[in-house]
Amino acid sequence: MSASDIRTPLAAAPAEVGDADPARLPAVPVRHYGQWLAAALTAVGVSGILWSLGKNPNIHWAVVRDYLTEGLVFRGLWVTLWLTVAAMLIGIVGGTVVAVIRLSSNRVLSSAAATFVWLFRGTPLLVQLILWGNLGAIYPQLMVGIPFTHITLFQAQTSSVIGASAAALLALGLNEIAYASEIVRAGIESVDSGQSEAAQSLGMSRLHTMRRIVLPQAMRVIVPPMGNETITMLKSTALVSVIAGHDLLTNLQDVYSQNYQVIPLLIVASVWYLALTSALSVPQAWLERRFGRGHRIGGNRPGSLRRMFGFNRKATR
Repeated sequence: MSASDIRTPLAAAPAEVGDADPARLPAVPVRHYGQWLAAALTAVGVSGILWSLGKNPNIHWAVVRDYLTEGLVFRGLWVTLWLTVAAMLIGIVGGTVVAVIRLSSNRVLSSAAATFVWLFRGTPLLVQLILWGNLGAIYPQLMVGIPFTHITLFQAQTSSVIGASAAALLALGLNEIAYASEIVRAGIESVDSGQSEAAQSLGMSRLHTMRRIVLPQAMRVIVPPMGNETITMLKSTALVSVIAGHDLLTNLQDVYSQNYQVIPLLIVASVWYLALTSALSVPQAWLERRFGRGHRIGGNRPGSLRRMFGFNRKATR
């Protein structure tokens, strides 16, 4: 057998392979039967739940409709909103201070900050609300003066200074400081220490470095859990009802204690809480996108509305 006879089949091989045009191959899409079945079962289940709620005679939807826009509901919503905003401001500012103190090299200050976090994070918020609401039983009078002397600069009845709203704000704000401090501390520690060293080598003070270098980079880690804390705070204001804080749930409880329409009025409260938490998710998504620029893989925007509600872009075939 000659060399030309051996080379002929090898030379013809590319032509034979090339005859099979990939464009002419039939494309068989992948069928996800499990996903279709899960979607069908979910649709049937949700439809059944909605149908049972709509036809349930024990739920008086007319009462829900009537009280959904009542004046007492809007008054309660106002108290709920300002408690949420004020408590979160106290929590964020105080939590940042406590986190910085806890990271301090001063053992006394860091131990005091750690003790504060241990105390307010380790006790239930409901217990703290009740204690602040009954502070007059512990200290009937509040006095401000020079310690270990009889010099008093201010004195008043505790009940006249700390009412239900002030007690609720103190409990919510101090409790939030403990949780926010841990979030801020985690964000600060996520920034590479070389950033601080480089800033200090340029002559920047520790405070200036923290404010201009560390905290802006830590916001990428801080914003998502802090947004969840805001939503949690909004729902935690419902606990104020135990000390008659005149929030949304308190006002509705006052009503259903008289007309006994418990379930419809609880549905009214749930609808408004869902609406407020949904509204808070929008600025949280914007902040995540704002501080997450340059840190995403694959170009997906963090916190986008499509991703937030579970809708992803269709993959390119």
